[in-house]
Amino acid sequence: MEKVNFTINGIAMEGIKGETIMAAAERAGFKIPKICHTEMQNVGITIKPVTCRVCEVEVNDGKIVASCVAPIREGLEVKTNSKLAQESRKKRLEDILADHPQDCLACVRNMSCQLQTLASEMGIREINPTGTRPIYEIDESSHSLVRDQNKCIYCRRCDAVCSEVQAVHALKAEGKGVDAMVVTSNGAPLGNTLCVFCGQCAAVCPTGAISIKDDTKRIWEALHDPDTYVVVQIAPSVRAGLGEAFGMPAGENVAGKLNTALRLLGFDKVLNTNFAADMTIMEEASEFIHRFKNKGTLPMITSCCPSWVKFAEDEYGDLLDHMSSCKSPQGMFGAVAKTYYADKIGVDPKKIFSMSIMPCTAKKFEIKREQLAGEVDASITTQEIAKMIKESAIDFLNLQDSGFDSIMGEESGAGQIFGVTGGVMQAALRTAYETVTLKKLDDLIFEPLVGFKGSGVKEARVNLNGTELRVAVAHELRNAVRLLDEIRKGESPYHFIEIMACPGGCVNGGGQPYHTFSSNTVSKRSAVLYDEDKNNPIRRSHENMELKKLYDEFLGKPYYGENAHNLLHTTYKANPKGDED
Repeated sequence: MEKVNFTINGIAMEGIKGETIMAAAERAGFKIPKICHTEMQNVGITIKPVTCRVCEVEVNDGKIVASCVAPIREGLEVKTNSKLAQESRKKRLEDILADHPQDCLACVRNMSCQLQTLASEMGIREINPTGTRPIYEIDESSHSLVRDQNKCIYCRRCDAVCSEVQAVHALKAEGKGVDAMVVTSNGAPLGNTLCVFCGQCAAVCPTGAISIKDDTKRIWEALHDPDTYVVVQIAPSVRAGLGEAFGMPAGENVAGKLNTALRLLGFDKVLNTNFAADMTIMEEASEFIHRFKNKGTLPMITSCCPSWVKFAEDEYGDLLDHMSSCKSPQGMFGAVAKTYYADKIGVDPKKIFSMSIMPCTAKKFEIKREQLAGEVDASITTQEIAKMIKESAIDFLNLQDSGFDSIMGEESGAGQIFGVTGGVMQAALRTAYETVTLKKLDDLIFEPLVGFKGSGVKEARVNLNGTELRVAVAHELRNAVRLLDEIRKGESPYHFIEIMACPGGCVNGGGQPYHTFSSNTVSKRSAVLYDEDKNNPIRRSHENMELKKLYDEFLGKPYYGENAHNLLHTTYKANPKGDED
């Protein structure tokens, strides 16, 4: 690698030829404004479409360049904060703001908008609207997301994450200059495209042009209705991310505070999605063992992630028999809540409003699926429950911890790690191994399946009574494509595959608090769940005593029991047109 000598703000530096000015400046401790340029460390992708140009700097002889793409070279002199650079950047930002809506106080991204923050930092106090941009109708066709094209600044982050990370290509760039915009690939409303509703576009959008569909109004109505019995389930990743919405550092487990907050909000019962995760493992491990022993369709692929399920139905309809028939934990919870649980607490199922708090925007879509309709009445994200707590003026940081309610509140460590890429497979292997071999695993962590860096596909080999079991784990749908194409060609070496759509798994779902796409944040959220697993005295799903009682009294044998199969399993359909339903 060729080294070059250059200066930034008069400071002599050495770098590698081809490195961008922005990267070199940040390495030297100089901050350069940016909007469209984003280094998504958690997925190893740098988005740099060069559309906003607010990162401009001055180089030799008063030339202005976009630092996100301009390379360093021998003898280069860079000034990041010269008068010329400051004026040029400010003019670029003023041009963006001139065509941008001025409804900041009512915007979903108010106080978390990167455009708003940058305008403040650059000292812009007056905006002169041009009024030349057309007014676009807001697209609310999706169950999960809302598109407001009026707020789009054409940074193309959404387009990049949809295509480069998720391989979905539901969005694309169109037009040039002032007419440039991001549109859906087929020109239809978002709800009628190949969108998988993972919400990663909303997570990277700096302005709120794509946002989460807010369902909190329905929750408030249910809570305020004296004839409605509101039961809530909390996913594992929510407790690992919610604290960030209240200024806590990443990596804080706030399950106890959240339980207390929910009771203050008026929820009748606070229950645990981890209980349903353990149920999912009982079914999924049993289904895998059945296929493995009876020469069923292999590899079997997990079915907990609704974005992955939609992607499979849209793009790989010929491989649907490889998918586990198990519902997601959310779906299983919903089915049991309005049958067994309702009977146990003596409440008419018709009066139960069953809802979930999820890190995932696609869960909103999932509960509308024909195969799951009516089991969960509403699903909201981590962001939405934070909003509800703030609206109620609850002092979240100073709340005392409390536990989950009983009957569907107990959890194993295996259920905890469901929210991390590789966690579902870890949990399933614990139960499958011990069920088949009748031996206790000495080490419950399969190290090759831990983490999310590298190729995006992890694999492990497990000796199952003399037979080598090969498993694989993929996060981000671009990595799933590789595994799916192998299956389609008849070349897959695996018996069991886990797929999660979001980078890092559910801990980095589209409904989690906004962060700076840092791998450090995702790692800390993941560590919360692995720590909870390690510290839980029950680390195997099949040792969850409340769950054992449910099977003994109601479900029957996992996978084979009549109630278990009727309530906890589902079907899929090829959907090549990308219709949301």
